[in-house]
Order: sequence, then structure tokens, then C-alpha cells
Amino acid sequence: MAFRLPAIMKTTAARLSALYLLLFTLCALLLVFYMTSLSARMLLAQTQETINEEVQGLARGYQRGGIPVLVRVVEQRSRQPGANLYLLADPNGQILSGNVESIQPGVLQREGWTELPFSYERYGEASGRRGAPAASEQAETEARTEVGHNAIAVVLRLPNQMILMVGRDLGEPERFRSVIQRSLMLALAMMGFGGLLIWYFVGRRALKHIDSVSVASRRIMAGDLSGRLPVTGAGDEFDRLSENLNIMLARIAHLNDGLKQVSDNIAHDLKTPLTRLRNRAEAALSGKKTGADYREALEGTIAESDQLIRTFNAILMISRLEAGYSAESTDKVDLAAVVHDVVELYEPVAEELGVGFEATVAGPVVVNGNRELIAQALSNIIDNAIKYSAGSVEKPHVGVTLQREGDEIRLQVSDNGLGISDEGDRARATERFVRLEKSRSQPGSGLGLSLAKAVMTFHNGRLDLLPGNPGLSVLMGFPGSKDE
Repeated sequence: MAFRLPAIMKTTAARLSALYLLLFTLCALLLVFYMTSLSARMLLAQTQETINEEVQGLARGYQRGGIPVLVRVVEQRSRQPGANLYLLADPNGQILSGNVESIQPGVLQREGWTELPFSYERYGEASGRRGAPAASEQAETEARTEVGHNAIAVVLRLPNQMILMVGRDLGEPERFRSVIQRSLMLALAMMGFGGLLIWYFVGRRALKHIDSVSVASRRIMAGDLSGRLPVTGAGDEFDRLSENLNIMLARIAHLNDGLKQVSDNIAHDLKTPLTRLRNRAEAALSGKKTGADYREALEGTIAESDQLIRTFNAILMISRLEAGYSAESTDKVDLAAVVHDVVELYEPVAEELGVGFEATVAGPVVVNGNRELIAQALSNIIDNAIKYSAGSVEKPHVGVTLQREGDEIRLQVSDNGLGISDEGDRARATERFVRLEKSRSQPGSGLGLSLAKAVMTFHNGRLDLLPGNPGLSVLMGFPGSKDE
């Protein structure tokens, strides 16, 4: 049967936590061994330095008075509290003086520093009488081991072949090293336990958040675009990811609704012109017609087809702009120049229909945008204002103003016609193919304001329809250029 990891270890968070814990443990263990060995080396160096100082003192005493003075100094120092190890032996290794009663075999046979720590017994610690023969060498070694004294020393041979040993017990350094090791191990255990607690509380919370995101994602993938990913309000990376995905889902839902609306609009609003086009062609084929009749029918068909092409182009442009995708490039645009050109284009139309037309522009106003799209949107709005105000009042008038208010640039087209009194109708007027009852007597497809709204969305601006008292005021709000 194949080995399987627990279910929790299949998550990325758990695997990362386990990896970090493993790396942390390895680093902590290396730190423990390093600090322990470093402290041991420092204590050993300090011990050797102390022994060297003792040897130099004994050497000065030997030089002053020979063996008698050396023996007296050794006896005196060996009886002091916390004394070092002192041993004076004959050439055969028989202990003559000092505070060492027995020593590990072979230590006194080699001069210089002992290669390894050796075991010994201080005077008075032996189980039998000093100098009594042991039952065996192995029993003697075991007895020394039970006592547990270890030391390092320097062994010297005097000119008369007597042996002098000065050493230092390793009990204190070993206890110090043991304390350091236990402290570091305790700190390692506490940090490891703290890491597990952090993983338990923080990691489990992250896993629960991921699980809730997965549940919401499955619901959305099942077709419920109204669902949203949970946001806890903690402001962490999970919340930021959820908020961005929620914005994306809202955008997708909006585009999906727009697609459904376009499909419905095409099915309903374009049915009439297509039917009229077919009837025109059928009428041209019925009965006896002259060449002029056929030409007139073909010209009408071409005009109707051109209108359909313009409608489809407008729908395509609106969809691309609302989706945030367009091949149109953006650059610095002087709105004052755009307003001047469009007003100059529509002045003859307004004059022909008897509509007063004027523009108020407050100097050059630069925005970041596309000149052609802005001009097309402004043209649609001005065309509607002239068309729906002409003949509706005694003195129709259309005004265009351009000014800056705070951080916003406001381009406003106002008329004194009948306007749109109902707030709901003003909101519906910017939808595709929507034509209110007052506008059905005028030619058009109901896409002018929709295109203008899409253009403003593309420019991160807004399009508002406001009551003019009388008439209607259409506001195009642009964000101010940062380079101004």
C-alpha cells in the first residue's frame, strides 16, 4: 500500500509551514552545537592559560630552592579551596605529594599536555587505603569512572627525573557547557512550540479563508455570477485578492448583461428596418416597374443598408469601449479645440432649424483621451439637443459650456426643449436602443447617448443627464490631466 500524506499536508500553506519549521529546526540545532563547542573551546583555552601560570609560579619556586621548596609550594597550594590539581611523583610514577590520590594509568608517562581528558581521584576519595593494590586494572578504572572526575594537565620531568603534573578539573567547564546546551535546547523547544501555535492559529485561519474562496469559486463556475468571494476585512493579501476578483466578477457580470441586452436589442429593434428592407425589395420586384422605379428602390435599399451598417458599427464600438478594449489610442487633447470644431460643424444645422446656438469655453483645457471619440460623443449630444429642441418651444436654444471645477473638467450641453422630467427615464435614455415616447417622432436608432456614455467610460469619466428647467442638460465629466 502506497504511503499517503495527511490531507492537511496537501495544502501549500501546510507544506510551506512544515518546510519553514524544518529549516528553523536545522538552523537552531546548528546554533546549539556551535555555541556549545565555542563555549567549550573558550573554557579550555582559559583553563590552559591558568595551568601555564601555575607552572610558571612553581618553576620560579624550584629555581629558588630546588626540590624542598617545590614540595612545600605544591603542598601549600594543593590545600587551598578550589585548588588546581598538583602532583609530584618519583621517576617511576609513585605519587609523593599533591592533592591527587590516583590517576588514570599512562598519563604520567607522556610529557606535555594530555591529549585527552583523563580521570582521577582527589586525596581522600579512594574507597581503600592510599597505596593499596587494586583488585584489577579494570576494577580500578570503573571505580574512577564512578567518581566522575575528569581533568586536563601538563606533565613535566624535572632535571632529577621526578615528575610534576599541574592540571585543572573539567567539572566546572562541563557544567557550564551543560547549562548552555540545556538553555539553548529549551529555547529551541519553546520557539518550536511557538511556531506550531502560530501555524495552528494563523495557518488554519488562512486555510479556512482559502476553503471559503474555493466554495465561492465553485458556485460562480456553476453559473451564479452574482456570487462574490468572501472579504474578512483584515486587509491582508487574501482580502486584496478577493476584492480584485470581485471587481473582475462585477465587470464580467456587467458585460454579460450587456451582451444579453445587445442580443435582445438586435432581435427586437433591428427587426423593423430589416423587414422594411425586405418589403422594399419585394415591392420593386412586383408589377411592372420602369428603370427609374428600380433605381429608386435600389437607392432606398442602399440607404437603409447604410443605416444598418452604422447601427452595427455603433453597437460594436459601444461594446468595445464598455469592455475597456479599443484600438483607439489616447493622447493629450485640447477640449476647447474639440468644442470649437464641433460647434462650427453644427452651427449651420442649428441656424437652418431656427435654434439659437452658442458656446462658452474658458481657455485651453487639456485632457488625456482620444480626440475622435470625444468629438463623436459631443456630436451625438449636440445633435440630440438641436433635434429635440427645434419646434418644441417658441425660441429654442442650445448652449455648450466648458469649464474646470476642482479636479474635474465639465463639458455641458444644455437646451430649453421639453427635456426628460422623469428621473427613471433619464437613466434609461443612455441604454442601447432606448427611445422615449417624445423621441419616437424623430429619426434615429437610440444609440447616440449610449455611445456617448461608453466614450466617457473609456475616458474614466461620467455622463449625467440633468433636468434643465426647462429642457435637458447633458454633462460630460472628465478627470483632470496630471500634466497640466
